[in-house]
Amino acid sequence: MLNARTVFDTLNTDYLAVHKTKEDLFWDTYMAVSSDDSGFARAEEAYKNFISDPAHLATVRKALSSLGETDADEATTALRHGLNGWLALFESNIIDSDTGRTIMAELIQLEADLFVKRRDLVLQHTNEAGQVEDATLSMLSTNLGTNRNEAARKSSHDALMDLERWVLANGWLDIVKKRNAFAREQGLPNYFDYKVQKNEQMSADQLFTILDDFEERTRAANTRALDDLKKTHGSAAVEPWNLRFLVSGDVTRQFDPYLSFAKGLDRWLQSFRRLGITYRGATMQLDLLERKGKFQNGFCHGPIPPYFDAQNKWVAGQVNFTAGAQPDQIGSGARAINTLFHEGGHAAHFANVTQNAPCFSQEFAPTSMAYAETQSMFCDSLLDDADWLKRYARNAKGEPVPDGLIHARIKTTQPFAAFAERGSLVVPYFERALYRLSDGELTPDTVLALARATELRILGVAVGPRPLLAISHLLNQESAAAYHGYLLANMAVYQTRAFFERTYGYLTDNPAIGPALASHYWARGNSISHNDTLLSLTGEPFNAKYLADSCNQTVDEAWAEAQTKIAEANARNYLPAPAPDLDATIRIVHGAELIADNSESDQAMCQQFETWVGKRYPATAQSIT
Repeated sequence: MLNARTVFDTLNTDYLAVHKTKEDLFWDTYMAVSSDDSGFARAEEAYKNFISDPAHLATVRKALSSLGETDADEATTALRHGLNGWLALFESNIIDSDTGRTIMAELIQLEADLFVKRRDLVLQHTNEAGQVEDATLSMLSTNLGTNRNEAARKSSHDALMDLERWVLANGWLDIVKKRNAFAREQGLPNYFDYKVQKNEQMSADQLFTILDDFEERTRAANTRALDDLKKTHGSAAVEPWNLRFLVSGDVTRQFDPYLSFAKGLDRWLQSFRRLGITYRGATMQLDLLERKGKFQNGFCHGPIPPYFDAQNKWVAGQVNFTAGAQPDQIGSGARAINTLFHEGGHAAHFANVTQNAPCFSQEFAPTSMAYAETQSMFCDSLLDDADWLKRYARNAKGEPVPDGLIHARIKTTQPFAAFAERGSLVVPYFERALYRLSDGELTPDTVLALARATELRILGVAVGPRPLLAISHLLNQESAAAYHGYLLANMAVYQTRAFFERTYGYLTDNPAIGPALASHYWARGNSISHNDTLLSLTGEPFNAKYLADSCNQTVDEAWAEAQTKIAEANARNYLPAPAPDLDATIRIVHGAELIADNSESDQAMCQQFETWVGKRYPATAQSIT
């Protein structure tokens, strides 16, 4: 018994040390605060070695066997639970052979080399003012969706196509080959099958049973929307640099005054507080603006996964998350608030795992990506709700967004709801086919042809608005062959939304939501399966029907639903009582620069942030009550 306790406590403290070292260096290198790439590669390798060490697995199994078959008291039950958490982590990540460990070390180095080269790559496009400028992925995407000049939009898409060719010419295909070699060493035919089995505890065939069903359910709606768009705007409407703009560009521009970038932080804090979400004393660091050398995709990582230690003392989480906003760009406010809700949802999840070991509250296997993304995507789904928009989307005079603009948004976007979800669906279809190619077939021309063929089949267009090989997730080992998690998560999101709507009648500012999510989805971390979390809250197993039904709604149906939400919100007391504190220490940074913090108050922090943004980007300054 003493030995088992010692094993458990040692794993908790040792893991925390190696994990935090890796995550601190991850943040500094990805935020371009440090150029210690070799140090990060060593820390990443040390972390991988820790979680894949067969000796750790053997020790945990021995400790569990020493406990016997029955538990004499609650302390033994808790110890067994914690050790089983470590057992799941090591079984998910174990590398049994010296050859496998060697391949993993080589793979880490290859990815580190690609990351350094990618960080130095400069992409350019023509912006709103007609000027050629350096552009991040976020800026390219926003320009594609909002710039009224077709040539300028095309320059953004051309940059993404250039990125595809750059990826193929700078070592990514060698990484794909090495990933497959690693998977074969683990006894699976390819890396895609390996990742699905490891991350989602299902086979690739089981996954595609779900994905094929969703593809079939939404195929007709997708085809109809594209055909209608061509009838209205001509065949050029489905060119990749036109499609997103014609679907929502003008509406996004009209929404821009109501979704100020500088007010995004305040809106996130207020909305989460009124949902009853808290962070259990976590320390949070947010880096929200684009910057040269900074990683160009939003993410949330936790250097300190929270848990109750050996003395039953709460070890609060430390969480970092980032965005890549350009505040003076049309649409940046909408993208920023989406990132705050999405990554803030991740942070809420991981800060609220209340188990007795840090292995339960970290974002890597055995934590399911679909389970993790359900939490963040549920939060950002609220931003499309008509009652949320009426409450929070306000212009410089404090006026709410007009109903007519909400209607216009639904009229342009609802027909393409299926297309939007199939934008996630296309990635696993491509990646599964990619990792099934032999090493000899993994050539730039073959892979590009596969990407285009997959986009045509799933999206219905010759090239996607976001070309497949320009998606950053494909480059990183943790997120590669895992993008299907976003679609599985959104299926769970709509199942969750349906439960709350049935139970309470509304979502926006509903103070019951945060506690319900904390109890049913967050507290147990990865000690419970994704399906079991859904059963715990909604009473039914995983069900894709709710998302498919939403995609297949007509404009009239979606608008009628929105009107009902607005009317019911107006009928309620729409000014909620003072909401509880988020219970978090928050720092807003720009690289090494501290912009604002909540040492005085959340309100003071938001004002500091708004003032800083206004000084740096004068055209965005506004005062909203």
